[in-house]
Amino acid sequence: MLSARAALGIGPGAGTLALVPTMGALHEGHRSLIRLAREHADHVAVSIFVNPLQFGPNEDFSRYPRTFDADLEVCAAEGVSLVFAPAAEEMYLPDRQVSVSSGQMGTIVEGSFRPGHFDGVLTVVLKLFNLVQPDTAVFGQKDAQQLAMIRRMVADLNVPVTVVGAPTVREPDGLALSSRNRYLSPADRVTALALSAALREGARHARPAEILRAAGAVLDEAAQAEPPLVLDYLSLVDPATFTAVGDDHQGEAILAVAARVGGTRLIDNVIVTLTH
Repeated sequence: MLSARAALGIGPGAGTLALVPTMGALHEGHRSLIRLAREHADHVAVSIFVNPLQFGPNEDFSRYPRTFDADLEVCAAEGVSLVFAPAAEEMYLPDRQVSVSSGQMGTIVEGSFRPGHFDGVLTVVLKLFNLVQPDTAVFGQKDAQQLAMIRRMVADLNVPVTVVGAPTVREPDGLALSSRNRYLSPADRVTALALSAALREGARHARPAEILRAAGAVLDEAAQAEPPLVLDYLSLVDPATFTAVGDDHQGEAILAVAARVGGTRLIDNVIVTLTH
């Protein structure tokens, strides 16, 4: 398979390439990733691939939104140099045996609710890096544990790609942009706003117990709404390891939340600064 770098004729000294990996259903958040990628490289490639390896048996792989024609229009409008959209049979051999293990870090927080998810993420990302051969890759901070896992993989496996994190883009009402937001009914959406509201409330504080108590109170109230918010986790973690932080932690931490509203599972997070 011809690499994106080769397809664009990028040889030594002929410019740099940034990759924005996506599963399609592109929205304004993806546009922001593309724009940030353009700041870091001469050319931008976008991959569109709904990766079956990162979906569990009861997750939404079959109904995940697929809007390829509209995605191409977004890429064209944003000046993307190349769209890489392989078929599953091109990405994975039928007798595939080797995958990337996410290790202990892949089994905590989000990984504890989605066993094997980060193995699938890291496997496809490493394959995309090998196939596209970018100098830089841009990922959204909204998937904070994914971003941390990819940074760890790049460091542990000496992958020659610079990983750039992009700030979360939100709707005017505070809801983090996600391709899954389209699943929300109007009533679902009202309840779902509790995620960002809880993060804002938590971020007003500077000590772990106060942060978790303030954010948790907002989520507890949403659990009584109709439809109710069903919480998976509310965690305050180290940005690099995603292990829980203690009262002695100072500096940045990530307040992360995941919950279900109706039939839709949503995640969100915010960076907070802890002080004594």
